[in-house]
Amino acid sequence: MRFDMICEAQGIEHRLTKPNHPWTNGQVERMTRTIREATVKHFHYDSHERLRTHLNDFMAAYNFGRRLKTLNGLTPYECVCKLWNSEPEKVIVNPSHQSMGLNS
Repeated sequence: MRFDMICEAQGIEHRLTKPNHPWTNGQVERMTRTIREATVKHFHYDSHERLRTHLNDFMAAYNFGRRLKTLNGLTPYECVCKLWNSEPEKVIVNPSHQSMGLNS
């Protein structure tokens, strides 16, 4: 409910995948598997905070360092920056505000 309200306020169309057809949601399923294999399948966490910290570190490494074939060798961050420069109306937040550094 709240997610729908946020999407509407931002002018984002919220679409759902077709029920009982997991392959229509393949990218999400693949990313979920990637995260699971990099975290809970290989490490034991004494607390939720340690898991949360490791997830944040993993996502930062993935978004800022992992070059993806599907993005023509760009990192996810570089891809968003490229989109920001060519079609800024498609990006809600300036990606330079998301970069790692002293203020992050």
